[in-house]
Parts: sequence; structure tokens; C-alpha cells
Amino acid sequence: MKTILPAHTSSLSRLNRMLSGKAFDNARFFILMDENTYNHCLPHLISKVDRLQQAEFMEVPVGEECKDIAIATQLWQTLLESNADRNCVLVNLGGGCITDLGGFVAAGYKRGIRHINIPTTLVGMVDAAIGGKTALNLDNSKNQIGFFHQPAIVCIEPAFLDTLPDAMLLDGVFEMLKTFMVGDPGRYESLCGMLLDGTFEVLPDMIAACAEIKTAVVRRDPYDRSVRRILNLGHTFGHAIESFSHQPGRQPVAHGAAVGIGMVCALQLSVTKLGLPQHVLDRYRAVAAKLTAIPRYTLRDTEELLTYMRRDKKNASGHILCVLLQDIGAPVIDLQVDENEIRNTLLKLC
Repeated sequence: MKTILPAHTSSLSRLNRMLSGKAFDNARFFILMDENTYNHCLPHLISKVDRLQQAEFMEVPVGEECKDIAIATQLWQTLLESNADRNCVLVNLGGGCITDLGGFVAAGYKRGIRHINIPTTLVGMVDAAIGGKTALNLDNSKNQIGFFHQPAIVCIEPAFLDTLPDAMLLDGVFEMLKTFMVGDPGRYESLCGMLLDGTFEVLPDMIAACAEIKTAVVRRDPYDRSVRRILNLGHTFGHAIESFSHQPGRQPVAHGAAVGIGMVCALQLSVTKLGLPQHVLDRYRAVAAKLTAIPRYTLRDTEELLTYMRRDKKNASGHILCVLLQDIGAPVIDLQVDENEIRNTLLKLC
């Protein structure tokens, strides 16, 4: 996997040079996108990358709705009817949902074709587009089916962030906080300070630092069997919170915000189970509360949330497993958490 990080020269210009090289001779390109990226991002991509001007387009619904096996089947059918062979390349232009879906489709078509991820959201740039995890949802549960299929290229172009509303930028900040919390204590403290005093702005070097941390972790553990699991901090709670919020009649919580709330839960448990200093939890809770509304759950809600947590793919032998912290930069993976501990944590969240 080649990662094109933000630098003095445009990332898309460097992508254009790579696609004009011998490795992509005679390749046909298909661009996967949703309505938002079709309108706001595709023109910029095509203007900068000559090799994609003759690409064929495939459009899917916006958001988690696209991560469905029926839509994946439709995309496979489109590729088949277009006579796409194993030398074709699927370019995924969008946020985490698009790169999850596109990677899944690429992994399954003709036993695997190359794909390129061009993330257009901050969540995608610092996390979702990197690492080769692909996934679809099943029965309203996050990422239950998928493959490990590394992209040939990940191209991170910060200019795409100019198309996003502030709420979506803040959604990605939670993934940055998570990455620095487990991998770079100095940057974590700096980011918290900026968020608390209102001076934060998304800087290319911070995006690059997150991408480098994740890439290094993935290189050590590409199949998520050991150290890579540190990147799941907040996700056991977060995926349940996200799925629960997408039930009919509820207010949906975006992935980044759900993970951010899940990290409050994980740090609460870390205080009681691992002796994490209370001030670490207090500081993070203050940051999270500035970025999103912390929900209040009833006992009945906790039972529904537990249903989703029992399905989490990181569980083993019927036990719910979490990533917790001994301190900033000192994560502990695969800790078994009792269901009563989970109930108490969720009830005390707000």
C-alpha cells in the first residue's frame, strides 16, 4: 500500500503521476461515489488527475445505507456488465462508508481487484481509508461482514475538507483524539488544549501524523490479531451507540461522535479497572462535551445497547472485550468487561 500524505505539492498531482506509470498500463478505472462526492468532489478530482477523465462512474446512496449486501451485489453486476477484468481499478471517492463498501466490492470481484481510496472526510483521512479493513453492515449492526483487502494507494488530499460542514469536521476530530490518545501523548495533549480554548484548526501535518501512526500499527498487525486492536479504543461502545441511534424514531449519531462518546465510557472503565488517573477522564470528558451532546441512557436503553455490544466482532468466547487505558499512550487490549460494569458505565455517562 502506498499512502500519499499531505505535502507541499498537491496529493492529487502525485496520484496523477503514479497512475500514469507502468503499474497502471491498460487499466480501466471505475469511480465509486455518493451524491455528495459526485457534486462536490468529483470535478476537482477529474481536473487534477488526467488518468481518471475516462473513468466510468458508479453512484450509491449517502451514508450507512450504502453498506448493504444488496448494493454490493448491484455494483458487482455493473462491473460484470461493463466487462471489467481483473486489471480494472476501483477508485473510492468519499468518506468511510464509501471506502468500506468499495474495498468490500474490490475484494470480492473476481477474487480481488485493485482499489484506490481517496477519502473526502476527516474521519476517512485519519482512519477509515487506511488499513485494508472493508465492511458491510448486517441487521443494523456495524461492520459484521467484510474482508481484509489493502488498497493499492491511499491519497489524502486536504482540499476536499473545504466541502464539509463544520459538524462533519468535528466528527473526524474524535478519531484524531483516539489516535493520539493511544499513539502520541504529546500531540494528544496539544490537541485537547486547542479544542478547549477554541483555537483548533485542521492542519495537514496533524492529518499526516494520524495517518502515519495508523499505517505503522497496521504494518505490524495487518489482520487485527494483536497490537492493531489499540485503534479500537472507544469502538465497542461507539458502534453500539451508533447502531442504537439509527433505530427508527431516534436521532442518528455519526460514527466519529459515537466513538467519541464511547471513549468517555472506555475511560470511565479505565479509571475503575486499571487505575487511569481521574484527571485524564475529566479532561477528555470536557473536550467531548464541547464537540457533541453526551446522551442520557435509561436502564431499558442499556439493555438494547448491550444487545449490539454482544454482537461486536472483537468479542471472544461469549465475552465482551474492550480496549482500555492505563494512561495516555498506554492502551491495554482484550480486557473482559462484565455486563453490569457496562450497564453502570452507560447509566453514569451523562
